[in-house]
Amino acid sequence: MTFRNILVATSVLALAMGLPAVAEVRIGVLIPDSGPGGLFGPSSRNAAQLAAEDINAAGGINGEPVALVFADVGAPPAQAVQSAVRLWRGEGVQGFVGMHDSAVRAALTGQFRGQVLYVYSGVYEGGECAPGTWLTAETPAQQLAPVIPYLAEAEGVSQWYLIGNDYNWPRDTNDAARAIIAASGGTIVGEEYVPLGTADYDASLQRIRASGADAVLVTLVGGDSVGFNIGFGAFGLDEQAIRLGTLIEENTLAGIGAAGASRLFASMGYFAAIETEAATAFAARYHDSFGADAAALNGMGQSVYDGLMLLAALGNAAGSMEVTAIAAVADGTGFSSPRGEAMLDGNHVAQTIYLADGTGGSYSVIASFDSVPHGVICE
Repeated sequence: MTFRNILVATSVLALAMGLPAVAEVRIGVLIPDSGPGGLFGPSSRNAAQLAAEDINAAGGINGEPVALVFADVGAPPAQAVQSAVRLWRGEGVQGFVGMHDSAVRAALTGQFRGQVLYVYSGVYEGGECAPGTWLTAETPAQQLAPVIPYLAEAEGVSQWYLIGNDYNWPRDTNDAARAIIAASGGTIVGEEYVPLGTADYDASLQRIRASGADAVLVTLVGGDSVGFNIGFGAFGLDEQAIRLGTLIEENTLAGIGAAGASRLFASMGYFAAIETEAATAFAARYHDSFGADAAALNGMGQSVYDGLMLLAALGNAAGSMEVTAIAAVADGTGFSSPRGEAMLDGNHVAQTIYLADGTGGSYSVIASFDSVPHGVICE
């Protein structure tokens, strides 16, 4: 019988005997089960389950076990906010972990207004300073500042084309990329944004070819990235330019396939191919728990594990799930992760960043950059 089943059975027995039900800390897990980011949903759920097991094995939060309550936030921001509010106000959720797009995050911080603990774990554009919000997410300062100069030297590239979906994460990431590209001796030869759900990239690919770009920074999400990169390979553009993605994890790479992945690089804080002791042990446990047919282990899904571990560490450090109590002790709070040991600096964490080559349809890590600062300063 699982810990959760024991908890439910004990609560039922207590109610039958007229005793109070066993207390639990209800945590909302906000992930995309639909939309362009829907391919991250299954692995996110799996990673959340493993985190809950570890938190409860260590005594829960302030001695009470955690219970996860999931909501699909792959919908437009207004609808995603409604789902979160239902969990918060209607189902007694005391804190949230979110792995979803930045438009949803911005809408949620506006709704929460620092009244409930919110940990954001997905790759994002940087700059988040909303009260009550803490982040394990990689920022452009981490994903791009060490990697673009590395690729400029290793691959001899300097002419960058930027393509992304039309919302705040791609646009703000590319704003950060401009200075990094310039500092590495490069120039931007083209930039465009397409709506989420775009299926036809022929015109974009023709523009990339005509630009003379020898490097493309890709900030497309999920299925959009799959379609673009398949087309990129079919056009033979991999002979002209490398690609660098900051959201092309293992599920996306599998969708792209080997034919579309030549000279495709990705920069993230986690890949399943990392060979550290912590990462290897986590990968083995993931596959033992969910089987060979489970959703591929990847950085976006795994980040939910980190988000939950940070949330638990914050609650335990404060002795409370109240945002004001947590804010007083948050800075310097640490937690263990398959990525290694992590510690809050401000409301973010420093990251080890890995650069992986997807040529052939699977990732091999070719470089790592230790303790890269997040670059976010909150007044």
